[in-house]
Amino acid sequence: MLERKIGSLLVAVCIAAPAMAQEKSFLRLTQPGKQNNSVSTARQFLVGSTCKSCQVYVNAEPQKVYPTGAFAIEVTLGEGGNEFLVKSVGPGGDSILRSVWFTYNAPQAPQPVSSINIATIQTFPEGNLTVAPGDVIRVRVKAIPGGTVKLGDALTLQELPVGGSQQMPGIYQGSYTVQCADPLIQGRQLPITLDFEGTQVKRFTPNIFTLRDPQAQPLVGKTSGDDPILKYGLGGDRLGGARMGSLDTGIVLNITGKADGDYRVQLSKTLSAWIPQEFVKLQPAGTFPPTSLTGSWRAWGDEKADYLSVALTSKLPYRTTQQNDPSRIVIDIFGATANTNWITQLENAKEIKNVYYEQVEDDILRVVIELKHTQHWGHSVYYNGNILTVKVKRPPSKPGLGDLTIAVDAGHGGRNLGAQGPTGVYEKEMALAVAVALQQALQREGARVVMTRVNDSYIDNSYRVVSYRDKDPDLLVSIHLNASSDPVRIQGTSTYYKHIGFRPLSQHIYKRLLELGLKEFGNVGSFNFALNSPTEYPNVLVETLFLSHPEDEMRILDPGFRREMAGKIVDGIKDFVAEGYAKAE
Repeated sequence: MLERKIGSLLVAVCIAAPAMAQEKSFLRLTQPGKQNNSVSTARQFLVGSTCKSCQVYVNAEPQKVYPTGAFAIEVTLGEGGNEFLVKSVGPGGDSILRSVWFTYNAPQAPQPVSSINIATIQTFPEGNLTVAPGDVIRVRVKAIPGGTVKLGDALTLQELPVGGSQQMPGIYQGSYTVQCADPLIQGRQLPITLDFEGTQVKRFTPNIFTLRDPQAQPLVGKTSGDDPILKYGLGGDRLGGARMGSLDTGIVLNITGKADGDYRVQLSKTLSAWIPQEFVKLQPAGTFPPTSLTGSWRAWGDEKADYLSVALTSKLPYRTTQQNDPSRIVIDIFGATANTNWITQLENAKEIKNVYYEQVEDDILRVVIELKHTQHWGHSVYYNGNILTVKVKRPPSKPGLGDLTIAVDAGHGGRNLGAQGPTGVYEKEMALAVAVALQQALQREGARVVMTRVNDSYIDNSYRVVSYRDKDPDLLVSIHLNASSDPVRIQGTSTYYKHIGFRPLSQHIYKRLLELGLKEFGNVGSFNFALNSPTEYPNVLVETLFLSHPEDEMRILDPGFRREMAGKIVDGIKDFVAEGYAKAE
């Protein structure tokens, strides 16, 4: 009996020994990433993790440690050097001490130029430009105050008065309109001169300007590549410039200018857009700019979808949008002129309710497709020869998810790590974990599930979009985790959509996620994310939680919570499908 007790005790000690070893103190800092840091803001954060039973101190003050061992601590800096001693103390009294330095230099007010000199020259739009008569080049120069600044001999820039947002003298601005046969635009940099008390300084713009001769043959291109995109302008952020939409290949474009790597495309007399040059193949001189009369129209259906075909003589560019209440698809065809005297509509069209057109401008033909159901289930626009074709998807034939093919996209992967949580976990890992839980939950509902990735592999977002165009799912859910530079205050869940017709899907999922007691970060529209761009199927981006916040990270690390979250996403999809039947005409 004694031997059995001793044996049991030894087993218990052997089991407990690794657990005690795991509770040894350690200290991992994910923010900041280095010991010495030069910063320009007084509010900073110390973010990282320690053992689950450890206590963390900053300059001897105890701090909150989450059950995962994560911590996020806000610190306020004084001018100059700031040292913070971060200490982790284990349950056995062992400790680790780290020193973190922040050197804080408050932003200085802008200083005027004190010597007879031109400090900076900016032109807008930025970059090397190919311009046409009538284009406007905006110029901003920083130079010594009180001088005279000119763009060549053509334009005298005005020094802005100090006041309001203009805090510093010596800022000169002006707008120059490009002229026909403009002598200033010679494929070179533009000269800027400063005259100050008899002294002259000459500098040049950083960019080159080339004149597109309006008397020359029009410059015409055709779209190429897997997913040619049109952008509204040259602005950009981490998601890129705002997209007007995607185009089919082989579409004829009237090119009127260029800014670095983007061509300017004249869609109509009153509307231009920009397209990256890698999506354009220039055509021989003498090629006609895009224009066409319309021919016969036909609306019909087959066993899977409805179609509208519009006969043209050339592949013209277009823009497509969705409308709700009533549900409609609107397509503007640029360069088209109505010459259609009848539209044939067949009874085997199950989703297209009505089709008509309007010549809204001389070179814009608007096609309106009225739908029978309130919900949009996707549409695509493409050319069959010179026939513009719109494929309209129908809603599911019966309620539930059993007949649906649902794409589940796990964000990031491979070398694309995504955000990092305080414990060191990466977004790519948690996105895949949630995606797998969602896959399993959907399969239990009878849905067919197509996964973007099932392991830690890198897949480019553009490839994801193109591949799903071929797979043609009924809808898509892209799983990500959010991050913020403020790991203390910012947390919660959010959903994102781009096209207004797909907002109901994102709303239903968002409302279901909030049932988990998560904080609101919002239902966000017009979101310029690649996986939100397709119109072919309803799609939603789910930013499940903020991985940067220790509490949100703690939740997403819990497999049970991931299963709950996957269940709520499934409930939201089911709500979306059910609503479509409830509101069917």
